Amino acid sequence: MSSARRSYQGAAFLSGGFRPFFFFGSLYAGLTILLWLPQFYDELELASRFAPVDWHVHELYFGFLPAIITGFLFTAVPNWTGRMPVRGMPLLLLLLVWIAGRLAVSFSNLLDWRVVMMIDVSFLALVAAVIANEITAGKNWRNLKVLMPVILLIGANIGFHMEVQFDGASDYSRRAAASAVILLIMIIGGRVIPSFTRNWLNRENPGRLPVPFSRFDAVAILIGFVAMTSWVIAPEARATGGGMVIASAAHFARLARWAGDRTLRDSLVFILHVSYFYVPLGFALIAAAVWLGDAIPQAAGIHALGVGAVGGMTLSVMARASLGHTERPLHAGGAAKLLFLAVNGAAAARILAGLDIGPQDMLIHAAGLFWMVAFIGFGVLFSRALLLPQSRTA
Repeated sequence: MSSARRSYQGAAFLSGGFRPFFFFGSLYAGLTILLWLPQFYDELELASRFAPVDWHVHELYFGFLPAIITGFLFTAVPNWTGRMPVRGMPLLLLLLVWIAGRLAVSFSNLLDWRVVMMIDVSFLALVAAVIANEITAGKNWRNLKVLMPVILLIGANIGFHMEVQFDGASDYSRRAAASAVILLIMIIGGRVIPSFTRNWLNRENPGRLPVPFSRFDAVAILIGFVAMTSWVIAPEARATGGGMVIASAAHFARLARWAGDRTLRDSLVFILHVSYFYVPLGFALIAAAVWLGDAIPQAAGIHALGVGAVGGMTLSVMARASLGHTERPLHAGGAAKLLFLAVNGAAAARILAGLDIGPQDMLIHAAGLFWMVAFIGFGVLFSRALLLPQSRTA
């Protein structure tokens, strides 16, 4: 397969799924803040049938994130199956479908809502079909589980459009989307974080290693999934709060088993652990909101998951994959470290704003600025790696 990959003669930009989707996805993530904050403060109105908050949530979970998921899976699946990656014209067509979805949602008042939904949902549906075909053709059955969160995300997106159309705002579907994405992080994160940590420790810092995947991890994932399902259905139920407490404890324990405290000298590894930390933190904050009522708004937990876990994990995975798959050294320079600090700054500011601690407007603007620095900065810093042919030089 490696010789076949080297024989590819098309545009370097379309030689692997991570290239176009990481590049455009990261820029889109950052630039949408320029549209979101003016909407939040009633200074801008899009030609969208989605209310400003719904548009913001939708474009995080169904706009930016599917692009990054696609870039990651289209790069990982060929390694799992030994088959050729999707590239060239098929990859370009998928990119255009993704862009069409973003335009359709932002200008949805100009189209029938069913047309908007079909355009928007078609991207992830096509991606799921490609992944399913590659995994089954390669007889790599054990990795079919990565399709479950993708399928759940497709269902949540359909539900999102229907809720907006018939109820005027999303509710269940936005929680379903968050749950599907966190499930994917629990599955994929539980695979790559211990693996990358073990590889680095074996080479650079011998001693205690991450505990291998075991029944404990499977149970922790199941507990997290059950707790989030309860949250989707009954977000304020006491049982949901109890489930979130158990899920938080299970995933704090899971994270502690991965020896992240021994990786401080490698930012590319350590940031993965930091990003996963927001999963149990989000669970804990949602539990506190359920049990303490108005004293702690659920927005704090929601943003710990959405900004901290999703933002941090996507940025760290994009950085590592972009370097590794373009044969550059797996090393985070000063600029990359600033991006990691920025995404954590965005998470901290938005959690504090959600907790109603400190000046709200300043925190919300700070979160937006940090987020823009992190993701637009990624697009600029990694543009050579993503747009130009592979090189062994950094």
